[in-house]
Amino acid sequence: MRDTDDKQIPACSPSLLSPRLVEQIRELAARCDGPFYVYDQAAIEQNCRDFLAIPYADKSIHFASMANSTRRFLEIVRGAGLQIFVNSPGHLALAREIGFAGQQIVYTSSAMDDGLLRLAHDAGAIVNLDSMGQLAAWRRLFGDEPVGIRCNIGELVEPRPTLAGYFLGKQSRLGLTVDEIESLAGQHGIAGLHVYVGTDILDLGYFRDCYQQLARLTKLFPALRFVDFGGGFGLPHNSDAPFPIEQYRDLVTELMTRLSNELGRSIRLLLEPGRIIGGAAGFFVCRVTDVKLRGDWQLIGLDASSTQFPRPLFYPADARHPVTLLDAADRSVTLRSSLYGCSTYSRDFLARDLQLPATRIGDLVVLGQAGSYCATAFTHFLGFEPATEFFV
Repeated sequence: MRDTDDKQIPACSPSLLSPRLVEQIRELAARCDGPFYVYDQAAIEQNCRDFLAIPYADKSIHFASMANSTRRFLEIVRGAGLQIFVNSPGHLALAREIGFAGQQIVYTSSAMDDGLLRLAHDAGAIVNLDSMGQLAAWRRLFGDEPVGIRCNIGELVEPRPTLAGYFLGKQSRLGLTVDEIESLAGQHGIAGLHVYVGTDILDLGYFRDCYQQLARLTKLFPALRFVDFGGGFGLPHNSDAPFPIEQYRDLVTELMTRLSNELGRSIRLLLEPGRIIGGAAGFFVCRVTDVKLRGDWQLIGLDASSTQFPRPLFYPADARHPVTLLDAADRSVTLRSSLYGCSTYSRDFLARDLQLPATRIGDLVVLGQAGSYCATAFTHFLGFEPATEFFV
């Protein structure tokens, strides 16, 4: 029952939730039948402002819609001043319905056929292509119209495995290799260079090393307009320090200012923050419906399924969400615990191997860092309905 890497999920005291949020969770639980998500709108908006505060003027910040594609969430980030990044026709259509238009949208995907290329092109989006084959198709369809390319710079840095694997180097399927990029040198139709270094990264040095290598490639393209540094900004786990946003702002401002000066023209900075915008602002709330004691283990049954809170289902060894038990009567003694869902599926666990107080049927359980890659990743697999979402 223990995760493969033997790390424990932190159990949070209710004091780590603001009194306002605890009160609102209790009010929602009193009138909501079944599990639900609750989002702190002010926290989402503050995270947007943190990126918009980057001093470099020629920039646009594009929220990665795959992190949370709930309509209300996208309306909030748009109202806060962010633009949008999409990688599918469905998210492109949703973005346009909400009001994002033209180059407020970045479209980057892989294995795009002619139909998808036309869709992104005709929407007026900034497009980043993933392969030499996609670039050839773009040229066949649209001639020398400007387009960006996704760069796999794994030969220029030491690629690191991040959550969900490698995003650079020979173990990654994504992007053009350095040799392929260099073979395009001098082409005026290359408008931008895009890189995505990985996911859930807290190490500023890795961002810096990758960005510097991408910046060196900009000199190959005389008509370059932008560099897109992607996303991958991590959320802290256990005792990790938060992502150093102030130092990051200084880093990209210094790098982009120097790059623009070297090229003799302003180069636009694009960023695609995803999980960091809403991850810590969202919470998944459910109730205890059963408790089983197995030796020194406390198995806690919930009125929810991992299909409604699917990030632990997708990343069973890596998805670690702080757990708060709001109604525990005695917190002086804790038991080794796991939270399981209300199905017979063997992997229907929402959290494993953490210390929690003795739990009773009816207690409220709150899982943190639930604002990204959770509600939006819902699956119909086991037949449950999506959890309700509230913004407060």
